[in-house]
Amino acid sequence: MLTWCSAPSRDDKRGFRAMADGQNAPETKRVETVWDQDRARGDEASAPGTSGWRGGISGGDWTIFGAIAAVAFAIGIVNALSGAQDAAWRGDSYDIGRRLFWELSSIIVILLLVPILVLAVRRMRQPRGLAIRIGIAAVALLGFSALHITGMVWVRKLALWLAGSAYDFHFSLAVILYEFRKDAVTASLLGATLWLIESRRELRKAARAAMFMPAAPLEQPPPGLIWLRDGASRIRVAPRDILWVASAGNYIEYSLADGTQRLIRGTLAATENDLARFAIVRVHRTRLANLDRVRGVEFKPSGDFELTFDTGQTLGGSRRYRPAVASLGDRTALCESPPEAPDSR
Repeated sequence: MLTWCSAPSRDDKRGFRAMADGQNAPETKRVETVWDQDRARGDEASAPGTSGWRGGISGGDWTIFGAIAAVAFAIGIVNALSGAQDAAWRGDSYDIGRRLFWELSSIIVILLLVPILVLAVRRMRQPRGLAIRIGIAAVALLGFSALHITGMVWVRKLALWLAGSAYDFHFSLAVILYEFRKDAVTASLLGATLWLIESRRELRKAARAAMFMPAAPLEQPPPGLIWLRDGASRIRVAPRDILWVASAGNYIEYSLADGTQRLIRGTLAATENDLARFAIVRVHRTRLANLDRVRGVEFKPSGDFELTFDTGQTLGGSRRYRPAVASLGDRTALCESPPEAPDSR
């Protein structure tokens, strides 16, 4: 069955005009005037930033960065307090200041390296193969960990040197693996968070684009064609090629002008509704006829009638449906001696 759709009406197109949104606004985008005047700040396109982040840092990026920083500092403070309390229970020095310095110096370097993770996530989200994505993630993780360890050590050395002290990192493979393990967990958590944020950003961007994009005309299906299911296959048939359709139990039999029949599962009532626009109407309780292919009609004294198609084939109709063919006499020649039709009562 074909679904017919109409193009947008003239009224649907009223109230829209071209947007004049800066110098680069495309003329194809249209919005209602009141929307353009009262648009919220969040709907405006983000201006490119000046940092190394791909695409720049917008106001929303800074908000996200601030939230990540707040959570990171809160976790660092809690870790420092917990470590100091554990040390006091073991009989060691509480020394909360030193522990806060260790935690916060590490967090500051991590926050400075967040743009690396942002860049890696955005590149991984581009259409790429799985191997390439894994490679990007591995390079980003190794670079993040190496820069974090190096930066953390030098921040601590510089700060303690300025305070008249010194810092010894105790460099060894065990210490590097210990720090890398923590960096892997941190980078994974941050990367997953940034991935979700990027997904939400793209969804909002697509929603805004759809809002300001004019509705495209609905695609019209090919006119004058229907599809019939014949077993496991489908057959495209022009309604003009149908002579009549008859009920056959749980099936519908299509008789075509080339002499073939197609048995389709369905009901005659549903088929009648589908084919009515093609002048295929009911002429009998169990039959539909294509009136455009009728070249003659004979009305019998009983009230029944017989149709003759342009192929020479005939079909009987019952008096109950005589009004459906009553107008055929104005455009068809009456058959003088048509073949006897089967009993249609």
